[in-house]
Order: sequence, then structure tokens, then C-alpha cells
Amino acid sequence: MAVHPVRFSCAALAAAGLFAVASLSTGAPDRAATTTPPGTSMEKKPVSLATITRQEQALQFTSFDNDAALAIGNRIVEQAKADKVAVTVDVSVNRNPLFFHAMAGTSPNNADWIRRKSNLVNRTGHASFWVHTQAVERGQDFDNLPTFDSKDYAAHGGSFPIVVKGTGQIGTITVSGLAGVDDHAMVVRALKWYLKADDVPL
Repeated sequence: MAVHPVRFSCAALAAAGLFAVASLSTGAPDRAATTTPPGTSMEKKPVSLATITRQEQALQFTSFDNDAALAIGNRIVEQAKADKVAVTVDVSVNRNPLFFHAMAGTSPNNADWIRRKSNLVNRTGHASFWVHTQAVERGQDFDNLPTFDSKDYAAHGGSFPIVVKGTGQIGTITVSGLAGVDDHAMVVRALKWYLKADDVPL
């Protein structure tokens, strides 16, 4: 997968054949046509806010460039193939996509989930699953959070901040296609691999 320094619209990607034809629907579940195989889903294993906070603190970079985006993006695609699931992956810095790949079985709907989840991370500075989990713990409706229009923000797992130590957040790594908790876990697994952070909990 080549690294692209320029932004591509969903329409342009669709025209290039990178998306399967499907209607956009922000209200649909964040899932691709292929679902998580039995036994691999984290749906029944709650992830605490403290665990996600630890992930955010531990999975930070000393530097980040196009090569890092390519390596992490490819790793996520490899993980998805090994798990026999289909996802769309985006790695963006300053809202500029350095890596984008939509696997067979995904649709433009997944690209819209990526847009909305990464918008949430860019606004809050937290992983989208952190915001989701905080809302659940507070008894809030994570699909109707105050000041977050659901057309542009999605408090579902799968988008993680790219933080460079001494600089702060510079971008996002986002996965769409599975349940939010599994999208989130896929990003964390790739970051643990890239940063050699085996002690970070999932």
C-alpha cells in the first residue's frame, strides 16, 4: 500500500474502485460485511476507563512519519486478514491521510464512521472508545452526547490518538468494520507491536 501525502475524498476513492458500492448510513452498526469470528470478539470482556487511559499514556511515539503510518496501517490489515474480518483503516496526521485501505467487504459507510470517530478524537484528545466508555460509566447515551452532533461525531471505539512525546496529539489511527470494542482492540494490538509495548493491557 503506497503512502499518499494528499487527501482523497470518499467520492474519489469510490470512483477509483477502492470502495464497494453501498449506501451511506450514519445510523448503521459499525460493521463490515464480514463479522468477527466466534471466540475472537471482546464483546463479553468489558474494558475499563482506567485500562484505556493506560493505553493512551503508554502508546505514544518519540517521532512519527509516513513510514510509521505505512507500517502500522499494513499491520492492521494483516491482523484483519488473520482474523478473517474486513475493515477499513485510516492513519492521518493533521487530518492528512498518510495511509488508507478499504478491504473487500467494506463500504463507504465505514469511511464515514472513520470520519466521525476521528473527529471525536481530534476534538477531545482521547480515544473514541475512551469517550464511549466514560459515557457508559456515567449512564449517558453515547450516541447523543451533549455538544456532539452525531452527524459529525461518533463515540464508538476504533479511533486512537497519535501522540508524539513533547509535542502532543498530531493525528489519528482509525479502524471501522467491527464492533467498536474490537475496532479499538485492533488499533491497540498494532500499536503494541510497533512500539514493542507488550506490557500494555488490551
